[in-house]
Amino acid sequence: MVERLTRGPSLIICIYLLLYGLYALQQPKALSASAIASLLNNSVPLAIAAAGQTLVVLSRGFDLSLAGVISICNVVLAVYPIEGPGGALLSFLICLAIGGLVGAVNGWLVAYLKLQSIAATLAVMIICQGIALVILDAPGGQVSEWISYEMTDRLWHIIPVSGLVIAALAVVWAITLRTNFGASLYAIGADEHAAALSGINTRRVRLITFVGAGMIYGVAGFMLSAQTATGNPTAGTPLLLLSFAAVALGGTSLSGGRGGVFASIVGAAVLMLLQKVLFSSGVSSFYTGLFQGVILILAVVVSGLLTRIGEGK
Repeated sequence: MVERLTRGPSLIICIYLLLYGLYALQQPKALSASAIASLLNNSVPLAIAAAGQTLVVLSRGFDLSLAGVISICNVVLAVYPIEGPGGALLSFLICLAIGGLVGAVNGWLVAYLKLQSIAATLAVMIICQGIALVILDAPGGQVSEWISYEMTDRLWHIIPVSGLVIAALAVVWAITLRTNFGASLYAIGADEHAAALSGINTRRVRLITFVGAGMIYGVAGFMLSAQTATGNPTAGTPLLLLSFAAVALGGTSLSGGRGGVFASIVGAAVLMLLQKVLFSSGVSSFYTGLFQGVILILAVVVSGLLTRIGEGK
């Protein structure tokens, strides 16, 4: 039993179910389709952002440009709204392009110029935040109605669209794990020197990792814009630290080489559900960060203990 808990996202799923049980006791309608859709809509921007951050962390890196990419995507969609499903598709592709471009810059700085990821992505984040402020210097604008309504709606009044986005991301990750890139990503995170000696093109893998992460941040910016329906040049800033918390809460090692995207998605869901539980309990929002930190520390400590027990140490 202990051995199973040390593998995959089992522990974080147990935490989520426990929190949801508490939430259901406080809110009788917590299991309704509308309540579930609301939870998913609130969680999906952070969950997607954490998924992108996980890719970089697995390769033993850190990506602070997440906040900048999300902010740029948000203000672009709010200042230049394009109506209709065709406009939504074009807006989505624009967000992917913005994220991919920023990711390519990060990858070039880290993989080819050999800059530390935290320093390089911090500089890129500052540049991105400046660009976002140039586009929109204060909160405002309006995201297209099609995006804000349809992307937060439910298909057939049952299936949340945001849930389908998360499911699609999980499928892409499952496929990635079975590719050479997936194996190389874990190899680099575990030991980059050994990976290079085994024939892995570490620079190319790092570049692809940052580009992929950037594109995922673009999706997060798109979904955040759908949820807020307006623009804010600092929209991505609150998600930055929470993305690292979700990654750590999901059990991904911040030293690289161990973990996965699915657990980080559940970790993000736990953080957002905790806000709901605290609000339903009448706890002031000022204490939200405190409780999130406590949950994170407990999860990391328990995960470490279970891992050591499973290894017989």
